[in-house]
Amino acid sequence: MRESVSLYLKTYDPFVLFGLSHIGAIIVALVLVIFLPIYARKKLSERQQHLVGSAIGYFVMSSYLIWVILELIAGTFDVKLHLPIHLCRLANLLIPLVMVRRSYFFYEILYFWGLSGMFQAIITPDIAAGFPHFQYWRFWFAHHGMILALVYATVVYDMRPTIASVWKAMLAMNIFLIFAIIANLLLDANYFWICGKPVNELGEHVPSLLDYLGPWPWYILAAEFVALAHFLVAFVPFIFLNRGKRTIGTGISNDML
Repeated sequence: MRESVSLYLKTYDPFVLFGLSHIGAIIVALVLVIFLPIYARKKLSERQQHLVGSAIGYFVMSSYLIWVILELIAGTFDVKLHLPIHLCRLANLLIPLVMVRRSYFFYEILYFWGLSGMFQAIITPDIAAGFPHFQYWRFWFAHHGMILALVYATVVYDMRPTIASVWKAMLAMNIFLIFAIIANLLLDANYFWICGKPVNELGEHVPSLLDYLGPWPWYILAAEFVALAHFLVAFVPFIFLNRGKRTIGTGISNDML
């Protein structure tokens, strides 16, 4: 079994950036992200809304866990490559706290991590395997699923970030950055792309926004400002949506923000 799983993980057609399977995945996700939360809000009971939201949360989390299990079965699990020390992977593991437990604290953080980091990953995916390989589906479930979950929590659960949430997300990201630096030093790894720019599982360079932010280590500092800009842009709609409303979990009127 080990040999079969290992062979499967290594055998695939290459992923083509902006090819049919790339564009198709984006279109399908866009339809789901727009229409599923609206349908759930208008047509489903509160219990049904919770069941759908919980299913989304567990589904996203499982996309990472199943991958790790397969790598363990194949004997190819590598602490330098497969730990949840990339922002997207950690977000995958934490999203059930939002979708099942309805944690506003984690919603504040994951909303900005998800809608900035995930969008970047969707435009420039760091995968080598194309459709219909497991790695292809894993990547899209993990990234599109996060966006769907966060939009669902916003539309159906009525969660809303505040301007303070932007700074909480930035603080959490930098705490994670410090943890990733320590892990990289201990493991001689490149988690969170701190020691080098993104590559896929074959070690091939993947074009990304970091290519335009200068050489190492300066692109790390530049990425801080880019992340803050992304977070602020993601917050802009809530300047209007939050006006006069009470934000879930804050206990204060948004007129005071």
